[in-house]
Amino acid sequence: MDSIPKNSLLQFNPDTLEYVRKKCNLHQPGRMQEAIKILDEWTKKQAHFKNKNFDPHYLETTIIACKGSMERSKAQIDSICTFRTLMPTFFRRVNVKHDLGNLYDIVRPIILPKMTPDHHRVFMVKLNGAAFEASQFMDYYNFCIIIAEYLKVHDYLNGFLVFTDFNEINLMDFVTKLNPIELRQALTIYMQGFGMRLKGIHILSSSKLIDVLITILKQILSEKLIKRICVHKSIDTVYEHIPKNILPSEFGGEGGSVKEIHESWVELLSTDEHLAYLDGQRETRTDEALRQSQVFNEQYAGMPGTFRTLTVD
Repeated sequence: MDSIPKNSLLQFNPDTLEYVRKKCNLHQPGRMQEAIKILDEWTKKQAHFKNKNFDPHYLETTIIACKGSMERSKAQIDSICTFRTLMPTFFRRVNVKHDLGNLYDIVRPIILPKMTPDHHRVFMVKLNGAAFEASQFMDYYNFCIIIAEYLKVHDYLNGFLVFTDFNEINLMDFVTKLNPIELRQALTIYMQGFGMRLKGIHILSSSKLIDVLITILKQILSEKLIKRICVHKSIDTVYEHIPKNILPSEFGGEGGSVKEIHESWVELLSTDEHLAYLDGQRETRTDEALRQSQVFNEQYAGMPGTFRTLTVD
C-alpha cells in the first residue's frame, strides 16, 4: 500500500503514512511489503487457525500497532482469534442499527473524523442522562468491537486518545451496575486483540464520585496507563490535549455534533458490506484441539475471567 485509501468518515494528515511507518522503522521502500509477506506466511502455517486468509491492510495495521515487531504481531493475531473462540459473547452477530435497543439514548461512542497533529485517533464517548441497565454494558462492548473491526482494515494511526464525558450521567448508578470482570475482558480484547495503543485517557467530570471509577481502573490497568488518565472538571483543559477544532460542536469544535457523527457511524457499520465482513471475522477463530497445549497454558490459562494487568509500551 503506497497511500491510505480514502474513507468517508476517517480523515488523515497529509504525512500520516510516512510518519507512522517511520515510527516503526518500516518507511524504506519495500520494507512494509516484506513484513506483511512474512506475517502472511506465518498465519498460513498455523494449524489451529480456522481462517488463514487475512486482509493485507489488516496485517499492516497489526504490524503498525506492534511497532514493527513481528513476534508481537503474531501474538496479537493469535490473541484475537483466541478471544473470538473463548469469549463469543463479545463478538455476537449484531446489526448496530436494529439490535441494540435504546443504547444510543444512554451512550454514543464515536471515532472523531479528524486526527490530532500527532496522528492520534480520538475515541470519544458521550454519556447521556439515561441510566444503563446492567445488560446494556455488553451491548456497548459489542458496538465498540464492531468499530474496532472496521478500524483494523480502514484506519492508519499512531495510537488512540480516549475522551469520555461523564457530566450528565448518575455516576453512582453507573459504577454499581458496572461489572469489573466484563470491563477487564473488553479492555483486554481491545488492547491485546486489536492492538489499541492508548496514548491518553481523558475523563470529563466534576463529580467526586469519579474517584470510584478510577479506583476500578487501577485494578485493571498498568501503572503506566494509570498515569495517562487525566480527569478534567471543564472542557477548557481538554483542549490542552485534544485540539478544539477536531471536537464535536457540543464541545466547541468544528467536527459536527455527536449525534450526527454517531449516526454516520451507525449507517456505515450496518451496511451489507460490513456485516458480511463481520461474519467472516467471527469465523477467524481457533481450533484449540490443534493448538500446542503448552503454548495455550502459558498464554491463556485462566481465561476468560483472570487476566493479568493490562500493560502498554
